[in-house]
Amino acid sequence: MTEHSAPPRVPFWRSPTGRAWAFQAVMLGSFLWLAVSMYRNTLENLKTRGIGSGFGFLHSEAGFRIGEATGIPLPQGGFLYFLISLAVGLFLSRILARHLKARNEAPLDTGWFGLCLLLSIGLPAATLYIFRDSVEIAHYTESSSYIMALATGLANTLKVAVIGCVASTFLGLFIALGRLSPNWLLSRLCRWYVELNRNLPVLMQLFFWYFVVFQELPGVKQSIDLGGWIILNKRGLFLPGLVPQQGAWLFVAALITALCGCWLVLRRAKRMRDETGEPGKRLVPCLLLMLGLPSLAWLAGGTPFLLDFPVLKGFNYSGGMGLTPEFTALVVGLTVYVSAFNAEIIRSGIEAVSRGQREAARALAMNERQVMRIVILPQAMRVIVPPMTSEYLAIAKNSSLAVAIGYPEFVSVGGTILNQSGQAVEIVGIWMGVYLCISLCISFAMNMYNARIALVER
Repeated sequence: MTEHSAPPRVPFWRSPTGRAWAFQAVMLGSFLWLAVSMYRNTLENLKTRGIGSGFGFLHSEAGFRIGEATGIPLPQGGFLYFLISLAVGLFLSRILARHLKARNEAPLDTGWFGLCLLLSIGLPAATLYIFRDSVEIAHYTESSSYIMALATGLANTLKVAVIGCVASTFLGLFIALGRLSPNWLLSRLCRWYVELNRNLPVLMQLFFWYFVVFQELPGVKQSIDLGGWIILNKRGLFLPGLVPQQGAWLFVAALITALCGCWLVLRRAKRMRDETGEPGKRLVPCLLLMLGLPSLAWLAGGTPFLLDFPVLKGFNYSGGMGLTPEFTALVVGLTVYVSAFNAEIIRSGIEAVSRGQREAARALAMNERQVMRIVILPQAMRVIVPPMTSEYLAIAKNSSLAVAIGYPEFVSVGGTILNQSGQAVEIVGIWMGVYLCISLCISFAMNMYNARIALVER
């Protein structure tokens, strides 16, 4: 009888796993050593030049003016009750949904649906209405601190990024559909639009929109007036604004509740169609929700908003909603530039769907609108979303180019603070941290949406 001896043990330095861990440890140690060396060297240089370090300067008075100061919502004591009610409502709704699922009952098909809706939406909305005075809108002034100045610049950046992402998506969709149109002239015009904007630098386009278009508009007395609704002159773009009244919070809460209810109704109708083939009722319940709840809130709380039109007073228009030329040029420039890339992404996504899918949908007597909405776009979204994420990130990062046309966004305000305080390391660190957080938030949201619409293979 022969004895099987155990194979010889491979030394640590010869096994692939051991070498991999050793290389990772060496790389991590080198990185930490480099970071600590840079930190000590920076502190020593700052001390040699007599420059203080730390973030205590952020509480000092700014003392400079910001041309376009977006209001910052500052939650007060009552705002905590809103967050607690939101968490409690969602938690109770989740427990109720799990309980019904354990009993093989769908929450949307039972009478508990109203209770789930009341807990998850009605409770936070009611709390927000009761403590409507707990959110204060703070505006930056010259006596505000550096923190308030940075928050105002960040609000300006986020405002541009959000509007640019939404506008460039819709404009890119229209351009993409135009390129795919059988109309020869429309297809060629959309193609030239894409080629022209995609091959010109974004900074040059911002200069074009600001110095060539908006700076050459007529003066205030010769404004381009479209019936009082749209007024355009060298001072900017003026639109009617909504002035909130006493019942505004109740109206907004009812509108949000109606929108969430419509989403649940559409979700239930889709599930019924998938399970039974019969489309559930959608139009009448959605109309009742969208018209009924806001109307009841209007009757209970009074007129929620008043329409304020801009009026010429003295040397400029007052009232309504005014957009400065810098902000308008930045939004238009980024939207036009990014929409050209979005159009190509959407077009490639639509063309990635096989032609057989379109022909099969037509064989089922679907019209072109139904083919595009039900068959083509849902499949094309799986191709469109990943590269579209990069374009959204590009809008957020390219908004820092606004410093070239004088728009007070985050980098511009931070540069002013840097010149006044000399805290270069801290300001650059804040810039990097904030833009990293914005990019991670956009990537996280788009990755969640991409995972939701991804094709699941069985």
